Amino acid sequence: MLSKESKIFVCGHRGLVGSAIWNNLKARGYENLVGRGHKELDLTDQNAVKAFFDEEQPDAVVLAAAHVGGIMANSLYRADFIMENMKIQCNVISEAYKHGVKKLLFLGSTCIYPKNAPQPMKEEYLLTSPLEYTNEEYAIAKIAGLKMCESYNLQYGTNYIAVMPTNLYGPNDNFHLENSHVMPAMMRKIYLAKLLNDENWDAIRKDMDKRPVEGFGGFSSEEDIMNVLAKYGIENNKVTLWGTGTPLREFLWSEEMADASVYILLNVNFSDIIGIEKYSSVHYGASSQGSTDRNTNAGRGGAIPSLGEIRNCHINVGTGKELTIKELSDLIVKTVGFTGEIIFDATKPDGTMRKLIDVSKLHSLGWHHKIEIEEGVQRLFDWYQESLK
Repeated sequence: MLSKESKIFVCGHRGLVGSAIWNNLKARGYENLVGRGHKELDLTDQNAVKAFFDEEQPDAVVLAAAHVGGIMANSLYRADFIMENMKIQCNVISEAYKHGVKKLLFLGSTCIYPKNAPQPMKEEYLLTSPLEYTNEEYAIAKIAGLKMCESYNLQYGTNYIAVMPTNLYGPNDNFHLENSHVMPAMMRKIYLAKLLNDENWDAIRKDMDKRPVEGFGGFSSEEDIMNVLAKYGIENNKVTLWGTGTPLREFLWSEEMADASVYILLNVNFSDIIGIEKYSSVHYGASSQGSTDRNTNAGRGGAIPSLGEIRNCHINVGTGKELTIKELSDLIVKTVGFTGEIIFDATKPDGTMRKLIDVSKLHSLGWHHKIEIEEGVQRLFDWYQESLK
């Protein structure tokens, strides 16, 4: 459906996943890509998003932009997480429909699944029991996004696909201590604790200049730097991490997530996911661009009794493999060359104890991961060190 000349709008093209998707598309020969930074286009601004679609008229959209963060940020800024993400999704998906976009790929998160969902988590476990409280607002927003895609497909015959990646890491990851995810935060903490023990203040100041912590950078005094780092559990040859270290997590290299996303964008249709070859009476997208009768079955796949209930059309994207947070810390310690002490603070929350996803649907559609966690952690540390030069 999409040719090499198709115009593809990558929302969030400078982020961890968006930048990897952009590069993957380029490598495949898709040169007609459109991206806008937050300062150029605020996706929470409905009028600005409409004006962008009016001007650019993209053929396809990859919605990789989101308001994200770790346990601390999710707990502190609950209203921001649900409101900002809902605005982004509503604005982009509605304008994509109004402008006749042929294909849309929505990126969610495996936090959509219930806190106590059976493991590994299959797509059909969605909405079967309560969510994990610490990231409930973000999860609800992502559930709404995948349901928007599903509902537009069923009502209007569109071709919007939702993918739910597991925990991601890779180039352009967020290493800021206040709001980063578990792996980059852990890696930076361990690296800085090693530098403190080595008394390598040149490297510490370079790190703090690149990514200041609470306004403290390389220009700050040694005492101020040590005090602010201590707030985040970083001391001389000693790191304190949140939780017990027992939760299990699955991780996927971001460039592999990008490859899976682009593979699905180019090769998988909604009809493939629901297993009905001719679920729509006309081609995808034919009912958009101002359909004169949006309440009939012409050009749509939903509300057809013979099809029964169609739901859980999203696709899990991951490795299907897991390790404990403690095992991850051991792997990072080895990679960084840290010889100090790792302490787990059991008074802090663990979050969901296990989040392994079932990737059988993804495998059945023809995509498998290749990069294992040991190689990925080394790649991430190499990238981080390169980013400081």
